[in-house]
Amino acid sequence: MLIDGNSRVNIINENLKVQLGLSKPNPTPYNMRMANQTITKTLGFIRDLKIFIYGISYIVTFNNINNNVLDYNYSMLLRRPWLKDSKVSHD
Repeated sequence: MLIDGNSRVNIINENLKVQLGLSKPNPTPYNMRMANQTITKTLGFIRDLKIFIYGISYIVTFNNINNNVLDYNYSMLLRRPWLKDSKVSHD
């Protein structure tokens, strides 16, 4: 997982979605511009997924993307509001 301080969406790749046994995503009405400026079509939204970080639960909505769009080292990207909601201190 990578915490991306500048992203506006949460991203989960297809492999992790399948590994977690998550249901089929809801359709997404838009394309996303990635950090490298490429445009990608998402596979859909996964709404209200409960995740746990250090034992604290959060409800998060993810954009599901193809495996080849996200660097294989990362299966998930969390956007900045998670940091604020978690009251994380970083520099």
